[in-house]
Amino acid sequence: MERVLLAGATGYLGRYVAHELKRRGFLVSAVVRNASRLTAQERELYEVIEAEVTNPESLSACCEGVDAVISTVGITRQKDGLTYMDVDYQANMNLLQQAKQSGVRKFIYVSALNGDTLKHLKIFQAKEAFVEQLKSSGLDYCVIRPNGFFSDMSEIYHMAKKGRVYLFGDGKLRGNPIHGEDLAEVCIDAIAGAEKVVNVGGPQTLSQNDIAMTAFQALGKTAKVTHIPDWCRVAACKLLTTLTSSKFYGPFEFFLTVMGIEMVAPQYGRHTLKDYYLSLNEEESKASS
Repeated sequence: MERVLLAGATGYLGRYVAHELKRRGFLVSAVVRNASRLTAQERELYEVIEAEVTNPESLSACCEGVDAVISTVGITRQKDGLTYMDVDYQANMNLLQQAKQSGVRKFIYVSALNGDTLKHLKIFQAKEAFVEQLKSSGLDYCVIRPNGFFSDMSEIYHMAKKGRVYLFGDGKLRGNPIHGEDLAEVCIDAIAGAEKVVNVGGPQTLSQNDIAMTAFQALGKTAKVTHIPDWCRVAACKLLTTLTSSKFYGPFEFFLTVMGIEMVAPQYGRHTLKDYYLSLNEEESKASS
């Protein structure tokens, strides 16, 4: 039975990956910063390695007896004084070094769609620097490039819940974000797969206008959408990168940039965005009752 080391097991994607690994019969070693973030059932199902991935000493021998590593490690909002280079690059380098020392067969890394063409963004400078190291590591590898999670689309849902969605430009740019459960299947398929790079999105390609309409439909509200001139997006991005530090502007730089380009990848999965929005609505209704 193969053993997989999963880094980032308590994150949005990591939890789905861990559950799918167990469903398929893999042994799972879960690297987590704080084991208390795992449920009691999860702690029973996995070998839990409590470690700080930015500290190489805490990872010592973590890959012993491991056949493959899956890393979902990365930050979208910088905290604790850590930078993208600290986490998206160096933490993954620490894992890669352990994998090489222990003779791990394959290393699977989750980056993002278009990361290789958006290296001017701070977040992708770090991610793609690691990708280059992974390619030259001598290990078999696969880089998974999703084009956005359903969870990233929750902001549009929350705007719709307040009564109005604001979009840059004409709202016609398209994307096909993917549910974490569907993406987890792609990550695990890569263990035995031969592809070095997998671009992947969800089963539906929607314009930004479509996504807004889907949110209003899930909420049973009349659609109200305001289109902000696209020059405002460009100006805001330039202003932030000029007047603030990268620790502050990094997430906004990423968000404002991808809002201005098409993010379409090969379609995969079964979960729809409407069903995801309906589930959010149901969860929030239960919480308030």
